Order: sequence, then C-alpha cells, then structure tokens
Amino acid sequence: MTWDYIIDFLGISNFVRYISSSQIQDMLFSVKIVFIAAGFFFLIFIIYFMMNSSWLQYKFLEDVTEFFSWQAYGQRQMQKQWNRIKRRTETGAEADYKLAIIDADDLLQEVLDSRGFEGDTFEEIVKSAGKLMEPVLEDILKAHEARNSIVYNPDFKITAEQVKKILEVYEVASKDIGTA
Repeated sequence: MTWDYIIDFLGISNFVRYISSSQIQDMLFSVKIVFIAAGFFFLIFIIYFMMNSSWLQYKFLEDVTEFFSWQAYGQRQMQKQWNRIKRRTETGAEADYKLAIIDADDLLQEVLDSRGFEGDTFEEIVKSAGKLMEPVLEDILKAHEARNSIVYNPDFKITAEQVKKILEVYEVASKDIGTA
C-alpha cells in the first residue's frame, strides 16, 4: 500500500480539490475576512490586557529582575523602606522613634501578607510563618507589644536604645521572610 492509494481510498484528494476550487474560495472569502478581523481584534485585546495587568510583570519581569540584580524580587524596594524608617530615628525626636516602630511593624505585616501567611491577629500571622520566624518569634511579639503601647498609650516613653533593638528585630524578621 502506498500513500497515494490511502489518500485516494479516503477521498482526501477529492476533498482537497473541492475545497481549493475557485467557486468555494469565492464563497468563503467573506468568512475569511470575518475570521481575520476577529483574529486581529482578539490579538489586540490580548495585548491590551497583558500590558495593563500585573500578570506579565509577575510571571516574566520578576524573574528577569531577580536574574540581573542578583537579589530577590522586591528586595531593593524593601531596602528603600528600611532606609526611610532608619532616617526617622536620626532626628532624635521621640515622635519619630514611635513612627519608625509603627512603620517597621507595618512593613513586617506587608511582607507576611505578601508571602501568604494568614491569621486573624498579628500574633497568629507571625506564628503561621512557622520555622521562618522561630528564631525571633518572642522578640517580634515583644516588639509588637511595644508598638501597641505606642499606638494605644499616648504617654508611653521610649529611648533610642529600645528603638534600635526593636527595629533590628523587625528588620531581621522582614528580611528573613522576604528572601525565604
């Protein structure tokens, strides 16, 4: 058996001749135009939504950024936030110390949320991080208590040394979770 015999037996050659005839091609011309227009419409639609969504950035640009910067994605932005928090402590004002601690707590909360850890309270979220937070778990909970004291007690006093220790705890935890 040869291929020509199989093609003739199945009627494929007759079908190809019929489909490629000029009469059928003239009848299908309008259908071709509609499908080409629909194809261009959907191509433009896809390009538009890919450019306006974060999926492309998340799936492609994140990997490229990590490759060329040799850092975890978002690490540079986190470092900028930590520099801003540390600059608050350079003023020597107690109000800025308090704001730095609140900002550090918020940053840790953002990092935990972005990594997918869940819980109803901050303590539950930190504990859901498990082994990543184990070495500094108690220190984080103490730092969060200090943050709550700052927020809920306007007469709460804090020293530069306490602020330095608390910020170190938050920074270590944020960077450990952010790069894990």
